[in-house]
Amino acid sequence: MNLIHVIILAIIEGLTEFLPVSSTGHMIIASSVMGIASDDFVKLFTVAIQLGAILSVVVLYWKRFFKSIDFYIKLIVAFIPAAVFGLLFAKKIDTLLESALTVGITLFVGGIILLFVDKWFNNPTVTEEAQISKPTAFKIGLFQCLAMIPGVSRSAASIIGGMSQKLSRTAAAEFSFFLAVPTMFAATAKKLWDFHKEGHIFTGEEVKLLAIGNVIAFIVAMLAIKTFITFLEKRGFKLFGYYRIIVGGLIIAVYLSGHSLQVI
Repeated sequence: MNLIHVIILAIIEGLTEFLPVSSTGHMIIASSVMGIASDDFVKLFTVAIQLGAILSVVVLYWKRFFKSIDFYIKLIVAFIPAAVFGLLFAKKIDTLLESALTVGITLFVGGIILLFVDKWFNNPTVTEEAQISKPTAFKIGLFQCLAMIPGVSRSAASIIGGMSQKLSRTAAAEFSFFLAVPTMFAATAKKLWDFHKEGHIFTGEEVKLLAIGNVIAFIVAMLAIKTFITFLEKRGFKLFGYYRIIVGGLIIAVYLSGHSLQVI
């Protein structure tokens, strides 16, 4: 992995982490296209640069994080399902991360679903985080677990989960952003601990690449979040649905044509 790879992957992470298009899926495919050799540091990098992305949420919504203890309780309640499923199925998840075909299928199917969610959930009664109950937060957390399948998209799963519980598009998207903070922090911490446990020691070059990746992901994610909320309020999810169908269809077509997709 070189500096150009880092910059491209960090931009992809920042752009896609909070959009319903799957940041992991996009980084898997981008790594394949760029021919990045798979090793433990590359796998760690694709998770660790999420720290930059989640920092953008804390900065943009910093007032929410100092609003009340109840806010944190709801985030913990929503995070619990992902923590449990992540620990139980860690090895299976790592196996799925190596499947480009899985990414293609889930992107395609998820795209079809996004074409209809605005019609399915068009009578919201919850318009802000303060109105979200703890049982509702837990149910959204269950939906988030679907994102352990590469290509599903953590953002898409949790937003759709929120909308199914009568949240407005904006309220569901914002709660998805907030829920990303404990979820992605925990995933990164676990990946760093596993990296350390396996006896790896960061080189100076690796620390530099991680720092650059996180800074770029932070800046790009700040812009992406602001743009996404504005777009979502006006246009809904259809465009993201069409995008996912096209990208997923291309991945499936390449796979079925016999071409090998080397993934991270």
